[in-house]
Amino acid sequence: QVQLVESGGGLVQAGGSLRLSCAASGRTFNDYTAGWFRQAPRKEREFVAAISWSGGSTRYADSVKGRFTISRDNAKNTVYLQMNSLTPEDTAVYYCARDPSQSRVLRSTSWSYDYWGQGTQVTVSS
Repeated sequence: QVQLVESGGGLVQAGGSLRLSCAASGRTFNDYTAGWFRQAPRKEREFVAAISWSGGSTRYADSVKGRFTISRDNAKNTVYLQMNSLTPEDTAVYYCARDPSQSRVLRSTSWSYDYWGQGTQVTVSS
């Protein structure tokens, strides 16, 4: 069993930054790809970023490329999402998740991930 707990969300002005954290319980989280997704009101959940188990490979949605950085510290069982140059369009609940497949391909579909956190709200004001 893996439990994921996100933190770091909040209210920020456009152009600002936030760093989200996803703390995992269970040693097995470190052996798998981790991903960040987000869901805005009345919209479907969408992929944001993913990182391989080692941290050596990353993948980003086009909408966040160059602004967001995903990283992980396996010694702390934690995955991070550094978000810079935030815009109101980034407003959403952000979720972290685990991909159990151990595939070398970093997947962007939500159904590829099995364990999810409860989410953390990010609100960007204009």
